[in-house]
Amino acid sequence: MNTPAHLILGLAAFSLADNRKVTGAAGFGALLPDLSLYVMAGGALAILQIPPDVVFGHLYYSNAWQTVFAIDNSFLLWGLVLAFALWRKVRAGVAFAGAGLLHVSLDFPLHHDDGRPHFWPASDWIFESPVSYWDRAHHAGWVQPLEVTLVFICVAVLFRRFARWPMRVVALVLLAMELMVARVWMFVF
Repeated sequence: MNTPAHLILGLAAFSLADNRKVTGAAGFGALLPDLSLYVMAGGALAILQIPPDVVFGHLYYSNAWQTVFAIDNSFLLWGLVLAFALWRKVRAGVAFAGAGLLHVSLDFPLHHDDGRPHFWPASDWIFESPVSYWDRAHHAGWVQPLEVTLVFICVAVLFRRFARWPMRVVALVLLAMELMVARVWMFVF
């Protein structure tokens, strides 16, 4: 899924209208599995001036990058964080880990040849799904409309939950970002 979709779904699933700490934790948990990619790719592209084909054709698949992705996309690590938060009864921790676990659970079946080792450290195995959220050669033409529909539903949930405009503006900005990114995937790939 696209990162804005993960943020919207994580917020819809775990935010609380009367608790900024829980809502912020849900947003950060939904973002964290993708954050390393943005930091590493952004640094490589913008600061180091490495060409995009090298960044996404070689660095992305390198052992160093895949190790980072293994850590921040591990079902086992997110599950441990969630179990600890539940045990300690920390609502913000549950929202953080729940949103992160939701993120990696949705990514698992939607990456064809660009998946992550979701069972690290127990295994370096990467599931090669027959379905991709971005690659039209692997059914993205069906996945994208479903993703966008789900995002619209979750934005409606957020509008019902949050009566004040700041969170509604956040939801609308994320929706606009999702639509922009989905459009790029559909027409470029």
